[in-house]
Parts: sequence; C-alpha cells; structure tokens
Amino acid sequence: MDLNDFSVSHVEGKSRVGLLKTSRGCVETPVFMPVGTAATVKAMLPETLEAIGAQILLCNTYHLMIRPGEKVVNHLGGLNTFMNWSGPILTDSGGFQVMSLAKLRQLDENGVTFRSHVDGKKFLLTPEASIMIQETLKSTIIMAFDECTPFPVEKKIAEKSMKLSSRWAERSKSSFKGSNGSMLFGIQQGGMFQDLREESACYLNDIGFDGYAIGGLAVGEPQQKMFQVLDYSSDFFPKHKPRYLMGVGKPSDIVGAVLRGIDMFDCVIPTRSGRNGQAFVENGTINLKNAQYQLDKNPIDEACGCYCCSNYSRGYLSHLVRSNEILASLLLTLHNVYFYISLMKKIRELIKRGEFTAFAKKIC
Repeated sequence: MDLNDFSVSHVEGKSRVGLLKTSRGCVETPVFMPVGTAATVKAMLPETLEAIGAQILLCNTYHLMIRPGEKVVNHLGGLNTFMNWSGPILTDSGGFQVMSLAKLRQLDENGVTFRSHVDGKKFLLTPEASIMIQETLKSTIIMAFDECTPFPVEKKIAEKSMKLSSRWAERSKSSFKGSNGSMLFGIQQGGMFQDLREESACYLNDIGFDGYAIGGLAVGEPQQKMFQVLDYSSDFFPKHKPRYLMGVGKPSDIVGAVLRGIDMFDCVIPTRSGRNGQAFVENGTINLKNAQYQLDKNPIDEACGCYCCSNYSRGYLSHLVRSNEILASLLLTLHNVYFYISLMKKIRELIKRGEFTAFAKKIC
C-alpha cells in the first residue's frame, strides 16, 4: 500500500472495514476521533488516549489560529510535538466555527471576515489561508475550506452555499502543498436536497481529494432526516476513498451512519457529557447528578473494562459530580471516550463476521 492510501478489507451491505494509511501511521475504520479542540482532549492525557485505543484525534483550526496562533504551534514543533501525540491528527477547516462562534461575520466570494469570540480581533479566513494555517500546524489530514449550510434552509440558499463551497474546494486544492506528507479531504454540502448533494459530490470528485467528508449534518436536523441524507450521500463518492461524517454524534447516530457507508466520525459529546456528569452505558446514559446513585456500589457498567469502572462506584462518582470535583470530569470523560472507542472496535468486529446489520437494526 502506498503512503496516504485507503483500502477496504470487509464489506457487509454498505458497511465496511478499512485501513487508512497516513504519514503518522495506520487507522482502522470505522473510527471515532476524540476532539482536541485547542490541541487537548479535555480532561485526558495523550498517553491515556493511546492506552485505551484512540487512533486519531481532531483539532480545531479556528481555535488554534486565534490562540495561540499557528506560528506559535509551528515554532514549538507542530501539533504532534506541541500536544505530545504521535498519531495522526485531522484539523477541520474552521468553516463551521466561523458560522457558529465568530462575531460580525461577513461572507463573500473571497472568504469570511469575522471578529474573534475571544478578544474581538479581526480576521480574514479564505480557502488559501485555511490550508496555509493547517499546513503550518503540520496536520496529518487537512480539510478543505467550506461554508457549513445551516438547517433549516430554503433550497435556493442551500444551492448558493453549496456552489460557493465547491469553488472554495477548488481553491483549497490549488493551494494545498502536502509538504508534511498530509492528506486533503473535500467536504460535500447541499443541505437536505439530494440533487444538490450529488452535484456537490460530482464537483469534488472532479477536483480529486484523498478523502471525502459529508458536511452540513448534525446541525439541528432530526436523526431520521440525517439518515435520509446519508442513504444516498455516500454513494456519490468513490468506494476506494474514506468517507467522513463531520460532527457526529451519539452512539445510535454512529451505528446508523456506519450502516450507510461512513468510515470516520468526530464529536464532542463523550467529553462534554463527562464534564457534565453524564456517563454512557449500553442502552443510553445515566446522570450521576441524580440522587438515586448516591448509595450505589456498582460501577457505571459491569461489562466495561475502563479504569473508572474497574476502580470506582457510581456512589463515589455521584459524590464527585455533586461536589464539583475535577476528578469527576477526568474519570467520566475517560469512561465515555473508552465507551466510544470500544463501540467502534465492536462495530469493526461485527462487520468482519457479517453480523453488524442485525446489531444495528436493534439500535436505530
């Protein structure tokens, strides 16, 4: 296999097991990428992430360009050295955060002018600038710059946004150097409209990328609406390229998306939930703020092999959460990320055995 390649080893329906080879090592798919927004997965050490099986992390271009700045990260050795993580790192383009966080956003053909949500400083982010920033960060997988189409939206607005993202994708590809052995992924847009999604994918396929992301989902639409889009969206992309569903999601979202041909995922839900006293279990979540857990001697999950479940009771964790102790965030985040990584491992094993579809239909 050549450097920066993707191969599929097992297929069940649209679900598949693959191997993504990057300059920073191989990644088994389907895979969940813990989110390290500001070059840190909140409340987790890189060594712990590696020990529990995390293969690849996601960092955030928007946040890192604002603080500490891509030149600072580069001066300190690039993202991997900066955050002490040896594996692959995917950076998003900043487009979603500009839409959701930035102040006084002004968009035109050239790019987006906005003011930082941190200190009000003015920035101009263009496709060329986004790619340059990500390459300066020394990202392993770089995302093309796009405009994230909101939900709900009229078709004419979705079409205008999609076509702008398509032109920006071409500019992103033209400015991409790949000097760090990095890969470049394009991002499909088009809202909830099948013909726009197909047009977007055709445009991206013509440009040619190392992988393809499905953007503009997990922005407030119901799960079934997301699944309806995924029913056809992944079919528009080459089978020999990885497919990445951005910002997704809950375990049932991930299972349903794998069923529809998706290979890569990221989401803040496991870490954010951990900081808020919520722990994932097989059939959903439990909220350790609730008084019912104060005298509970059981672990979060008897079947879980994580450090938290092997050493601490629900009663103790409930005490930590109710006391607002930092250790609560550490332990619950570890459990939740372990849960997600274990889920992905289970999914891969089930696909290999041809048993995933039956499993998925019980969940979503």
